[in-house]
Amino acid sequence: MANRITEDCINCGACETECSNQAITRGDDYFVIDTAKCDECKKEGGDQKCKSVCPVDECIVQVAA
Repeated sequence: MANRITEDCINCGACETECSNQAITRGDDYFVIDTAKCDECKKEGGDQKCKSVCPVDECIVQVAA
């Protein structure tokens, strides 16, 4: 599984700096997550940092990789 950022993203960039896998980058319209790099922070105990700092509810969602 991996995370995906929806079009509800407000481009604040908070998630990008929190990602230890460098899976999050600025896209054309909003930030995007490279599903090949995203492991939902399993290496760090599973506390998904991008979701915890995102100010928009349901902006970062889980998808099958």
